[in-house]
Amino acid sequence: MTPRRDPVGPGQVSVWDFPRPAIAAPCDRHIRIEHRGIVVADTSRAVRTLETSHPPSYYLPPEDIAMDLLRPAPGRSLCEWKGQARYWDVVIDGVVLPRVGWSYADPTPAFRSIAGHIAFYAGPFDVCTVDGIPVQPQPGGFYGGWITPDLAGPFKGPPGTMGW
Repeated sequence: MTPRRDPVGPGQVSVWDFPRPAIAAPCDRHIRIEHRGIVVADTSRAVRTLETSHPPSYYLPPEDIAMDLLRPAPGRSLCEWKGQARYWDVVIDGVVLPRVGWSYADPTPAFRSIAGHIAFYAGPFDVCTVDGIPVQPQPGGFYGGWITPDLAGPFKGPPGTMGW
């Protein structure tokens, strides 16, 4: 199935113009994650990954994350572009958000800039924002992109899109 591009509105870019293979690029947009009234992360020093058909994932430096809220989670996965990922739980007031973050300790050479940074799924948190604007999580349960109003899709993730 070949998807049809959504119309691109004023101030928008299409995720179909993002590159393949994927890339990592510095990002000075203000990224903030909050849950249960606690700031989990707050940075303007993220690295975002861009890939055709995907909204960006934001990798945050550990210095801008409340690392005392994180603990290593079981499991690993392999990304064809970035290498082997590990996962992170977030624990706030005894409530565990399992495997809501992931990172690459030793990514492939093209993604060295995300080494040690942590990306988070937006869906489990109360509020995730980019430049103060709440994001929507990428559809489906596998990918971790953040959808903002300045992006046009369709976005890979829901049923029927794995072959895109």
